[in-house]
Parts: sequence; structure tokens; C-alpha cells
Amino acid sequence: MGESAGDRREPLDPPLRVVVVHWNQPAACAETVERFLRDPLPVRITVVDNASSPTARSELHARLGTLDAGDAVEVIESPVNSGFGPGANLGLRAFLDRSDDGDWVALCPHDVELFPGCLTASIRTVGTEPMAGLACADVGDGMVPVIDPYFGGMTVPSPTPPPPEGSTAWEDVAYPHGTLMFLRRACLDDVGVFDERYFSYCEEADLARRAAASGWRIGLIRNARVQNLHLGSSVALVDYLQTRNTILFVRELSGTYHAFIRTCITLIQVVSGLLRPASRPLVFDARARLLGVRDVVRRRFGPPPRSVLPRQS
Repeated sequence: MGESAGDRREPLDPPLRVVVVHWNQPAACAETVERFLRDPLPVRITVVDNASSPTARSELHARLGTLDAGDAVEVIESPVNSGFGPGANLGLRAFLDRSDDGDWVALCPHDVELFPGCLTASIRTVGTEPMAGLACADVGDGMVPVIDPYFGGMTVPSPTPPPPEGSTAWEDVAYPHGTLMFLRRACLDDVGVFDERYFSYCEEADLARRAAASGWRIGLIRNARVQNLHLGSSVALVDYLQTRNTILFVRELSGTYHAFIRTCITLIQVVSGLLRPASRPLVFDARARLLGVRDVVRRRFGPPPRSVLPRQS
């Protein structure tokens, strides 16, 4: 009997370590883990459970247990939900402690779908760039991440056309997006892991800022396709974190003056959104934005305040 495509394994020794950060979505997480296990590239997976509810954590273990993955899957249980970046750091530090885990680690949230060939193409492509430190797969929107001294991390249309169908190419970018990241061991040893003040949002840009300052290259692997399947955070939570963390990042990147100007722009946007509701962006919560500004002034970072968290039913 001939082997199926899912049975053909690309040679990689050791297997690629994949860190999956999970919170209260056990079915989605187990499906993501299963997709990685089915990929032709050999993997070992670390699921970081970010203090899910007891019911969700129990279901996660049960679902992972049905995958018959042996020792290819492990779970690290965090005692608190400290956010995506700090949760990822638990898995990244475990990777760094294991010298037999290879030169690269992949990182993603719990709801990722890989397109055929994504992992293999990504690992092959980063291997062609001697100073590659951070990279990300391609979400297929034709945009590339850039960093602005006043607005922080943002995306703009790529200035270069995509490579031909069926091929991939490295494109230099300012930071990797978090749908599926690849991080080099030597780069993490050099610049450290995520700054845990950010909780979620902007932590990738901050890590890339530090990596670029040390001479590492950051790239997007064009045509190595991946996508997020769900966007579940509340508008208030997202707007709070984006506001607070963008101002923090701009201050770290460009200094106090730029952070002050960015804060003024934020306040003008709040007033404009209140006076002209039709002008509001999709993610807009005036109160959450003001709380974000307040907490930057107070230097309150890490977990968001309870007032912007979604109410539990």
C-alpha cells in the first residue's frame, strides 16, 4: 500500500519545536495541534495553557490524549493568565533550556490553520538567511509589517510582488506578525524573550526592535500561508491593550516626545469618535482608550484592568 501525503515526513533532525499558547478554547487548540502533527515536517509541540478554567483545562487534556501523539506533545500549565507574550515565554524558555530542540522554534496561538507546505517552506527559507533571527508565515493579505516612530507597529501594502505560485521567498519586514512566528535560538539567547509588560499586542514589534538593533534580520516568508480561524477578544479589551501598548512601544522605540505626540493623537481620536460616530474604526471604545492612556501615565502594565475584560456569563 502506498503512503499518504500525511505519512510522508520531511527530514528534520531534531523535529521542530512548536509552542502553542492556549486559553479556554480546548477544541480549537486540539485541532491546531492535530494540524501540526499531520504536517509532513516532524514536530514536537508544547502547549502552554494560560490558566484556563478547570473545565477547559480538563477538556484540553482529554482532547490531546485522543491524538495518540506519544511524547510529541506536552502541556505546561501556567498558574495565571499573564497574556500571550508571558505565556509564550514559558514555552520559549523551555525550548532554550533544551539544547536538543534545534535552532528554531515556531510560536502561534491556539486557533491556527496551516496551508499545505507552510512549515517546510518556512524552515527551508529561514535556513537560506544566515542572519535571520525572527520570521513569520504569510497570512495572504499582501501587507507587510512596518514600524512608525509615532504609530508603532502597523502594516502597509508590500512594495514587491509575490513570488510565483508554488514558490516562497524571504521579504525583509520590521517585525513578524503573531499568527505563526519562527524564532531563532541564537537570537533569543542574544536579545531575550518577550517583554512581559505588553501582555498581548506589540510584543512582537518590541522583540523585533531589539533583534534588529543587534543585527538580526526579520522576515516574512511570502507564500508560506497560514491563517487565524477566530478573533475572540472583546472590542474594549483590544482597544485598551492596543492603546496602552502602542504608546509604551513608541516610548521605548522613539522616546518621550514621540510618546507624548502619540498620546495627543489618541486623545484627538477619542474626541473625534465621540463627536462623529460614523468616523469610528471597527475597534473603538472611548473609555478603554482613555484607560489605556491613564495606565501608561501611571506606568501600569501587564494584565489589563478587570473593567475592560468581557463579562463572564
